[in-house]
Amino acid sequence: MIIEHPLLGPRDMAEFVYLGDAALINRPDWQDPDAANKYYEYQYLRDNPAGLHRELWYHEQGDRSWLVVTRDTLTHEITNVELARDVAVEEGRSR
Repeated sequence: MIIEHPLLGPRDMAEFVYLGDAALINRPDWQDPDAANKYYEYQYLRDNPAGLHRELWYHEQGDRSWLVVTRDTLTHEITNVELARDVAVEEGRSR
């Protein structure tokens, strides 16, 4: 599988480490009254969708950047790749 890195161009997936659901970017607020429950859900509960899914990938054997990869879990087709820092900033603005 080839990942189209936004800065470096096409890269083989062997250069990357898969972390999981891109929702991990949005950590719960530790000061929330229900923080323990929210952190439990954040840490242990994951969706396992069939179809399009946003995932975190780390470019370990390259520039060490974090990417948000939108991938179809049935066909492995990648439809979008973004720098995770840009996604985090954008999601922070939309709150």
